[in-house]
Amino acid sequence: MPSAIHEGLIEVFRHGPAFAAELVADLFNVDVPMWQQARLDAGDLPELLLVVSPDTRCADWCAQPIHIGHPDWELRPLVLGPRQVPVITEAAEAAGNPELSLLSGVAHGENPQRDKIFDSFLRALQTVEDERASLYADLVLAALSAATRHHLEALMSTGIYEYQSDFARRYFSEGKAEGEIRSLLAVLAARGFDVPAPVREQIKSSTDLDQLEEWIRRAVTVGTIDELFG
Repeated sequence: MPSAIHEGLIEVFRHGPAFAAELVADLFNVDVPMWQQARLDAGDLPELLLVVSPDTRCADWCAQPIHIGHPDWELRPLVLGPRQVPVITEAAEAAGNPELSLLSGVAHGENPQRDKIFDSFLRALQTVEDERASLYADLVLAALSAATRHHLEALMSTGIYEYQSDFARRYFSEGKAEGEIRSLLAVLAARGFDVPAPVREQIKSSTDLDQLEEWIRRAVTVGTIDELFG
């Protein structure tokens, strides 16, 4: 079954098919003919084969020449793996190419410069509409190891980096709210409360972090569900 990252990368190119031509020209120095627009089409017999993989081992495997029968005739795919993706640490460069900044975040989440990579990526999100920004953020977070993902979330929550866009503030605030909701429901379950469906929905729909934290504190000592909201 295709992974979330696999499907997400397909969506990136589906939203912006010209990005493939830009990668081929800029990163592989292929002389792409002059063109005015890019469109999605069948890929049965492409003249240029571009493979994108966030995994180094998979990228190396895909880069192996394909022998097609005739002596000296080989197909050598263009493979964009972590080694080929540039490290984007400058906000201006990221804003100028949000998709490449996305790939940088996916490929270099463990890089020593990861804080600069993440900062420039978050700044780039404010240059695209919310739907694409949400997709791009999901992709980077899905690609990170648990430790690195927690590191990024910790940086955001401690204010080392100030959110530069409404989307970034909302995205990480909602993520933290989901964690508080899970904690609250876990406390209530541990104390043996049977949470009615309307109350559960009220809790799950809350995005007020202060209110959720207050409910968690009350949940430790309340005698009834009604006291939670008193």
